[in-house]
Amino acid sequence: MDPRTAPDWTDELPVAVTVTAADGTILSMNRRAVESFADDGGLTLIGKSVFDCHPEPARTKTVELYAAQAPNHYTISKNGQKKIIHQLPWYRDGVCAGFVEISIPVPDDLPHHVRG
Repeated sequence: MDPRTAPDWTDELPVAVTVTAADGTILSMNRRAVESFADDGGLTLIGKSVFDCHPEPARTKTVELYAAQAPNHYTISKNGQKKIIHQLPWYRDGVCAGFVEISIPVPDDLPHHVRG
């Protein structure tokens, strides 16, 4: 495993995991994230700014997300695959240290359960 990638337990996880620092520097990517962003540079993205990876208006929204240090969730379709994206702040000693983005493929026939 490349030492710049995420811890090995995430490498075989069937979701893309990207971790950034509070300033937006990409710290690590698991194997699925590297594959997902291969056309954008894959592993070469580590050490670069996540803000530079987004065109407008997504760049401005990402800058605002980091400033607010708030979670963000949405769905996308990419190459015919629907995905849910979770962008979550992570903390070190109670201080926001950056964000973790988790991209999870969503099957077309995903069941929905209401529990109460």
